[in-house]
Amino acid sequence: MTPDELALAFEQHRPRLRAVAYRMLGNPDDADDALQEAWLRLNRTGDEGIDNLAAWLTTVTGRICLDMLRSRSTRREDPLPSGRPDDTAAEILDDASPDPVREAELADVVGVAMQVVLESLDPAERLAFVLHDLFAVPYEQIAPVLGRSVAAARQLASRGRRRVQSGPGARAAAGDDAGDDVGSHSGAADGTDRTDRQVVEAFLLASRTGDLAGLMAVLAPDVVLRADQAAVAAAAEGADRGAPLLAREVRGAAAVAGAFRGRASGAVPALIDGSVGFAYAPGGTPRGLFAVVVHDGRIAAVDMMGDPTTVAEAHVLLLG
Repeated sequence: MTPDELALAFEQHRPRLRAVAYRMLGNPDDADDALQEAWLRLNRTGDEGIDNLAAWLTTVTGRICLDMLRSRSTRREDPLPSGRPDDTAAEILDDASPDPVREAELADVVGVAMQVVLESLDPAERLAFVLHDLFAVPYEQIAPVLGRSVAAARQLASRGRRRVQSGPGARAAAGDDAGDDVGSHSGAADGTDRTDRQVVEAFLLASRTGDLAGLMAVLAPDVVLRADQAAVAAAAEGADRGAPLLAREVRGAAAVAGAFRGRASGAVPALIDGSVGFAYAPGGTPRGLFAVVVHDGRIAAVDMMGDPTTVAEAHVLLLG
């Protein structure tokens, strides 16, 4: 690439890189410093021998952030965010899907509470968790950033995930005190045995209260939210009243948590065609259905249905 083409390519990746750096460092000024250093390194080396520029830039930015975190730990600095995250969260987007609807949907995915929890992780745990769980970077790409094996990177992310899930509200969201209820059992990764209904109830509780740590505790890292066209259209019409902007498909725990956080006030657990899910049912009349797949005690998929015909034809038993 020519210098101008290289600069343009970097700018195309800047939103995602800045989102990664912000989540790693918790400070927009530090994130900008990390991106400046990443650009200087790219400018010095050029693109010769780089097969995947997005992966290369993510790796370099991750290493820079890791070095900054380790330096911060040495100086015993522990800065916490002073307010709401800036618009960085609206820019978290995988390079394969430059969709402005998804970009808007991801705004405020990780708020101040989550950033405080991230500050409690050691640098390696934080990098592994942020890159894998929030940005869907594969362990094979994370391992060289850490200078560890793939297995070690996976273990670090798992350790970070457990610490995030033990944050404020996560125990309640995990259903520790839930009794035996309707729904099949799903063995959770932490060894607990929860029914699907308990998982759904924990999800709805975390959603209503805006408990991001609680949402992350019951969502699988690679959870998928699918919405039919009617649901997407209804969300767009209700955006001025706080409805989330939706794409037809949303992937990853952070993105799905952002779509539901602080919402679901009118939703109740329900049996939908014999399987546990939840329904938006004002006045007891279902108007929107959410079919849920639970695997190993976490929600792995949500199918959101707003088409009136689909809703009317489904056999729905409200459990709330």
